[in-house]
Amino acid sequence: MKRAFLPILLLTLSACGDKSDTLDGLQTFTYAAGDHRSGSLVYAENPPAGGAHNALWQNCGVYTQPLYSEYAVHSLEHGAVWITYRPALDAAGVAQLKTLVDGRPYTLLSPYGGMDTPIAASAWGAQIKVDKADDARLKAFLDKYEQGPTAPERGAACTGGYSNVR
Repeated sequence: MKRAFLPILLLTLSACGDKSDTLDGLQTFTYAAGDHRSGSLVYAENPPAGGAHNALWQNCGVYTQPLYSEYAVHSLEHGAVWITYRPALDAAGVAQLKTLVDGRPYTLLSPYGGMDTPIAASAWGAQIKVDKADDARLKAFLDKYEQGPTAPERGAACTGGYSNVR
């Protein structure tokens, strides 16, 4: 009696050069936490992605006017992601960004003048800049950095703070 030999093919799926932890164009920075200062401050990045900030944080939410960076940076320290866009961004782009942050309690969305790109997403110590509101990297950045590991005071309040605009 002959036995039939059936070759068994084993497939091993592996991610060659897994890039799940990296985003194309991601910039990272190192800042000490808890540096509270009053008055107008100058930041190394535009928009800022950490550093000295006001003792009061910006309430998370969607804003149609520019925010004071000094308050927004404090929100980044609490684990918020601040998505900024050029004031001239078209209404469709702004609507896409609003949809992107909808239901996310630790996000800020506001126009921001003087940027070198149409849209930026900033977290404490991290930033990505994109040209279009539908760029998939924005959602990936939010997923990674909203209440993410780089936030020195992750979980601290994003409400009950400052709610005014410039």
